[in-house]
Amino acid sequence: MGADARPSGIALMGPTASGKTATAIALAKALGGEIVSVDSALVYRGLDIGAAKPDLAERAGVVHHLIDVRDPWDAYSAADFAADARAAVDDILARGKLPILAGGTGLYFQSLLQGLSPMPAADPALREQLAAELAERGLAALHAELAAIDPVAAARIHATDPQRTQRALEVYRLTGKPISYWQAMPPVGRLPVRMLKLVLAPADRAVLHERIARRFDAMLAGGLLEEVCRLRALPGLAAHPAPLELPAIRAVGYRQAWQHLDGEFDLAGLRERGIAATRQLAKRQLTWLRGELDARWFDPHRQAAELEQAVAGFIGSAVKAGIGTAV
Repeated sequence: MGADARPSGIALMGPTASGKTATAIALAKALGGEIVSVDSALVYRGLDIGAAKPDLAERAGVVHHLIDVRDPWDAYSAADFAADARAAVDDILARGKLPILAGGTGLYFQSLLQGLSPMPAADPALREQLAAELAERGLAALHAELAAIDPVAAARIHATDPQRTQRALEVYRLTGKPISYWQAMPPVGRLPVRMLKLVLAPADRAVLHERIARRFDAMLAGGLLEEVCRLRALPGLAAHPAPLELPAIRAVGYRQAWQHLDGEFDLAGLRERGIAATRQLAKRQLTWLRGELDARWFDPHRQAAELEQAVAGFIGSAVKAGIGTAV
């Protein structure tokens, strides 16, 4: 078998608060790479503090892609991401740079690296109709309708998930076939890149929990509540009938801050719920990452040198990125 002639890239994955941003920036600077964000919160404008979005100083000297590409009331699907990310990777490779995919949104990684099952495009008119039905009939009724036409999808989609419930109904109404039929079809659009998959995760779960708590406290001190107040004042959100059902506002930290501002609990309750929700997110991310059997795991604090060696072996030259001091 001949050598793999595909262009190379690095996928830097991991749970939230594991140090992906700092590591990606360090690698990009060392390797002349550009970063493609694989994060479902960073795509939204105005979600900065609570999304741990790299600021302008952190982005200085390293080109970042797929940050601030949608308003928080806009839809942005995994298929949208896959198309945008593929265009970004093609552009990076065309300029002779190394694409570094960095983030923790598993569905985004899957859609880009493994491809997506063929699926009908969104229908704006039908989406408006389903949103009206959601407001009138309630989510429980829509999920019950889904269970009647597609029990496989209904069992997989949580009864409190309006976005996926509506999408499944949309697909059925558009095609007459359940979404589970489409999802069972072979995926298409796999990224034709030789990818080194790296997972950053502290070996001690207590270390990750401490980082999560410390970062959430820093977000509160850094103006998370003020940021959410600014979001609430935006016309597109202020006029929305159910802002807490939008993917942007359902993001960890934002939902809890919004509920606090609605008077549902005090500041201590916000901190407790925000940290708990972030831990739950990290747990879900780690569960998904364990299924990435071709990924190599590293503790960014204890195994920085080993991580650099793995990258060096992949690209065929020495790497001195200073990862251990970056995270």
